[in-house]
Amino acid sequence: MVAPVGGPRGTELGARQLAGVFVRLKLSLLRNGLRQSSARTAVFVISLIFALLIAAGQLLGLVLLRGNDQAMTVAVLLTALLALGWAVLPLFFPSGDETLDPTRLVMLPLRPRPLVFALLTASLAGIGPLFSLCLVLGAALALSHGAFAAVISVVAVPLTLLVCVALARTVAAGNVRLLTSRKGRDLAVLSGLVIAVGIQVVNFGAQQLSRSGGMSALEPVAEVLRWLPPAAAIGAIDSAADGSYAVALVQLALTALALQALLWSWARSLTALMTTPDGSTLAASSAPTRERSSTGMHRLLPEGRTGAVMQRSLRYVWRDPKTKAAWVSGLAIGLLVPVFNVLQGVGSIYFACFAAGMLGVQMYNQFGQDTSAFWMVSLTISTTRDAYEELRARALALLVITLPYTVLVTVIVAAVLGDWKTLPSALGLSLAILGAMLATGALASARFPYSIPQDSAYKNAAPGQGAIAWLSILGGMLVATLLCAPVIAATIWLHLTDGHDQLWLLLPGGAAYGMLIGWAGVRLAAPWTVRRLPEILTAVSKG
Repeated sequence: MVAPVGGPRGTELGARQLAGVFVRLKLSLLRNGLRQSSARTAVFVISLIFALLIAAGQLLGLVLLRGNDQAMTVAVLLTALLALGWAVLPLFFPSGDETLDPTRLVMLPLRPRPLVFALLTASLAGIGPLFSLCLVLGAALALSHGAFAAVISVVAVPLTLLVCVALARTVAAGNVRLLTSRKGRDLAVLSGLVIAVGIQVVNFGAQQLSRSGGMSALEPVAEVLRWLPPAAAIGAIDSAADGSYAVALVQLALTALALQALLWSWARSLTALMTTPDGSTLAASSAPTRERSSTGMHRLLPEGRTGAVMQRSLRYVWRDPKTKAAWVSGLAIGLLVPVFNVLQGVGSIYFACFAAGMLGVQMYNQFGQDTSAFWMVSLTISTTRDAYEELRARALALLVITLPYTVLVTVIVAAVLGDWKTLPSALGLSLAILGAMLATGALASARFPYSIPQDSAYKNAAPGQGAIAWLSILGGMLVATLLCAPVIAATIWLHLTDGHDQLWLLLPGGAAYGMLIGWAGVRLAAPWTVRRLPEILTAVSKG
């Protein structure tokens, strides 16, 4: 692309020429991508319209804050959140921008510093930078009062945008090996969970702010963030408006130093990527071989088929992206929902039962989680005893995680409420629900199996099997609720009759009932599995 040129002036000209090439390259990638299908073009146009509408609304809202006492707090916090988004999003959406992977340029005769300048310039073309520019511009307009503040704004706005973009590029370059590996795909699968949890946290924070006097509660946080780049550049505008000229220059200088540090780190990462061979290209013989042994928790598992199936199921949880995403979602939401409801004053200790229900769902469609590899499992199932041992081992593998987790969530909710007297009854009810979910999950796995596509992070059922998936889960949860009716009725009766001293009996009673129901469900599902083995194999291999 660019021939090596000696001297500072030649390097500068080469960087500018390279930047122009990269901008045209990115626009060409965008244009060619939109030409692939009309649906992709429509999605891009709709995304652009929504981004512009939201950006215009934020710009207008920030301008209306001009002169408000909380304008600095809002502007600084929004800028800090914007920078955090630029730092985190490349880790969860590595395929959103093909130019994020600099390893594609390894074979080209490019120097790191001109390449950094070119990639930084090309990164400014897109919906994200335009949205960020509107937000930063609105923050500057909300705080700019006076001639000196206006001059600071002219420098602070582009400087803030450059720091955000450079931060995203530095993070992407430093983690490019991760983003192009299996673990990187795991992050992409888990991105939906992060967004969902983030929305819950923001919602909870907004409710807490409304109760504690509004944005004034965040003023101490804003006072700290206004000294951290790139929010320091926005803080410099406010300092200049207040007449603290020296402070404004220091804050602006901190942001400029942060930009220089990011560019330096980015250049170092590019140099390492272009001069260090990828581990996948090294000869396999150069790696020392070692014999793997069963270590850690695997040594605690029983021998025989039960231990082998439990180990396989637990490895799916750790290694398979879809299974890992489902488990992490269940673990996170199972804790957040009861704790947040209790903190908001609208929940009781029995909200902890939600955790058992969320994790019990993992028992559903056990054979579909194996995908096309289930045919190897099916070769080992020829009798009802084989099917029983297979399902029992899968249920035990789930209990390795769900049982201590259910106890932990119940104890946390009890600690938040200070309601230790009701803890045994809530835990007993949770264990009964968990056993009922394991029972109905085993039955649903044999009666309503479906395939889980592996080519998409957002599809949990193959085309045409969505109704089966919903029937399996919703129907199973309804039956599980009916199975727990005796324990639920006993809990309600003890509360209505003031039998609080006998609530502790629900702990051993609920645990025994859940164990009995779980065992009965696995027993009943075993002959179904043997009789329907061909249908199960066909259903889970459909996708």
